[in-house]
Amino acid sequence: MILTAHQPVYLPWLGLFHKIALADAFVFFDQVQYVPKDYISRNSVKTNTGPTLLTVPVYTKGYLDKTIAQMEINNESERWAEKHWKTILLNYKKAPYFNLYAGFFEDLYKKEWKLLADLNYYMLTWLLQQLGIKIPVLKAGNYTFKGSKSDLVLDMCLTLKANTYIFGKLGEDYADVQKFKERGVTPVFQQYNHPTYKQLYKDFIPNMSVIDLMFNEGPASLEIIMSGNIKTVAK
Repeated sequence: MILTAHQPVYLPWLGLFHKIALADAFVFFDQVQYVPKDYISRNSVKTNTGPTLLTVPVYTKGYLDKTIAQMEINNESERWAEKHWKTILLNYKKAPYFNLYAGFFEDLYKKEWKLLADLNYYMLTWLLQQLGIKIPVLKAGNYTFKGSKSDLVLDMCLTLKANTYIFGKLGEDYADVQKFKERGVTPVFQQYNHPTYKQLYKDFIPNMSVIDLMFNEGPASLEIIMSGNIKTVAK
């Protein structure tokens, strides 16, 4: 089995979906420490003035002692959901496929979310469904993975009986390749070549949220995500 995992990400970028599409199962890893000012709680969309960062406010007091799964959204400091929906609506309403997906986001931003991980999980599973990526999404909280960094990933692979694991590019900085191979797990390191596609507003800007692609390219989105990149990984 080919396995991959990632921390919960708000409005994820294209590369995450490429990595998930290569796997047989994905672990939604919300059991590690929250990192402020990270993509866990924010991401960029394209506007007529360039990239705009949409950030979900969270209560950061004591975050060093909390996992991502425990991080609460601050729904009192600002009307963040209304702001995010308004930004998406104003800047994408003229995109070719906006109406195909708009209802989901309008409803999502009307709900009051308590936990950041719940919001990200709900959004991720819907995005995977819309893209046509049909693999199991497993929550790390349902397991007891042991260790840290490379050892934690290896233990996850052994627990879930994976023989191949797909790291993101940064995995090259910490993965103990030899130990993986000794335990019968082949590590693969993703190298993602960002595609170009139709966008609104002037020149193409990479590394936007996947919704930028979906609103502009609709059903062709997964094909575009995979274009110029490997489409299978040997087990």
